Amino acid sequence: MIRQNTRPHAFAGTTAAHRATLPSRFDPIPRAAVPFQNWTPCFSHRAGVIMSLADTGFLDRREFLSFASHGLGGAALLSLLDRQGLLAAGVPGEADDLPPHHPPKARRAIHIYACGGFSQVDTFDYKPELIRLHGKSLTAEERPDVFFGQVGLLRQPDWEFRQHGQSGKWVSSLFPHLAGIVDDLTFVHSMYAETSNHTPATFQANTGFRLNGFPTLGAWLSYGLGNETEDLPTYVVIPDVRGLPAGGSINWSNGFLPARHQGVTMRSKGQAIADLVPAREIAPETEIASRKLLAEINRRHLDERGHDDLAARIRAYELAARMQLAVPEVTALERETEATLSAYGLGQPQTNDFGRSCLLARRLLEKGVRFVQLFAGGAFGSPRINWDGHENMKENHGQEAGRCDQPLAALLTDLKERGMLDDTLVIFTSEFGRTPFAQSADGVLGSGRDHNQAGFTVWMAGAGLKPGVSYGATDDVGYRAVENRTSWYDFHATVLHLLGINHERLTYYHNGIRRRLTNVHGEVLREILT
Repeated sequence: MIRQNTRPHAFAGTTAAHRATLPSRFDPIPRAAVPFQNWTPCFSHRAGVIMSLADTGFLDRREFLSFASHGLGGAALLSLLDRQGLLAAGVPGEADDLPPHHPPKARRAIHIYACGGFSQVDTFDYKPELIRLHGKSLTAEERPDVFFGQVGLLRQPDWEFRQHGQSGKWVSSLFPHLAGIVDDLTFVHSMYAETSNHTPATFQANTGFRLNGFPTLGAWLSYGLGNETEDLPTYVVIPDVRGLPAGGSINWSNGFLPARHQGVTMRSKGQAIADLVPAREIAPETEIASRKLLAEINRRHLDERGHDDLAARIRAYELAARMQLAVPEVTALERETEATLSAYGLGQPQTNDFGRSCLLARRLLEKGVRFVQLFAGGAFGSPRINWDGHENMKENHGQEAGRCDQPLAALLTDLKERGMLDDTLVIFTSEFGRTPFAQSADGVLGSGRDHNQAGFTVWMAGAGLKPGVSYGATDDVGYRAVENRTSWYDFHATVLHLLGINHERLTYYHNGIRRRLTNVHGEVLREILT
């Protein structure tokens, strides 16, 4: 059975008397760095030895191997530990109250972020009333407060909606590939934000706060969960090849958390990480000697001054050395089969770039990376390189969906076929939605839509979620969330919950305040959980 505990325990293994009978080849073996925190597996094997608890925090390796060799009990334990991610030689988290706080459903996550404001009414939030009222004025008690202040006539979607899958979910023709796997998706139609300004809204979607300086979701996960591998970063960010999002690298900042938890950018096109490999060949003995010298200088400097940024930089150099071997392997997309490359859209002008990002994300997860964030779209510019369809929705969203629809469907299908979707969480979000009325003068039916913070849609897939369901609702025309209104605090609390984290217990003391991702708010959306 499994018991939840309030403090770390170890799995002690066999008794002293039993250990004395073990063959001498098991001695001497150092203590294995296999922490058992918050969970106490309690088994007995057929030799009748009771596997008791101890307070050392670690499992003696020979005891572990001896136990694991004794029949089904050992096999069951090994399987359990592998699912919990406790057998990997990784990097532990450093939160005061280390997760898991409850059994996690997911052990890793991918976050796809659609920059610019993804339109709910043109994609997944079907509103027959909006179609019926096309070309008419919005009936409201007060004039909508929108970013550019223009409230034109109601505008129907530019794409036809149809029902798909056994769930009968309505999806527009803008996403034909995702429509084909809609039964694997879980929708939240009642999101709302606190601002309709891109940069602070993007901050809030990633950190829970509209101001910069706060840790992102990925940084919190790094701080709480650590990583399953020592050879790659815990938190990897793959920006859009066309440009960075609004706010730039602040969107993967560690904020006030230790510097080691900031995101590491990796390009899916060209050189993955700049300056990772020396520009010229260096003799191995020279490389070793220089690293030893640098390590000693850094150690002395750290002893004298004790600065977190320096400590993080030292770790970064150590990680970079390991990444020189790991990165070329994980980024070698050409090693995939032709069928896989084709499924992700590689080699096709429209889907190649984002397809490479999605495929790289899957390979990173396979190598033990905890959290991968993909950006679909960049910041402001002309022509637009994101989902900010002010001028012409059909052109804008047609372009952006064309880039990512096939790769996203391929990613989800690939994860599912490999058995990874069972313990991987995939989330797709945007900073806000778009208005059901046109961005144009009063009485005019324009072709674009303004920002809409009052109601929008996100979707998730994978571990611990009820597939093929929709949660919450906007009003009849898709303007305002009215049923099961969901804040970013609620959304973040749910993501953390799926990863085995109680959002109220993952905290960091900063400037006299016990900070957390969800501030002092947040309710888990239990209705969408299995």
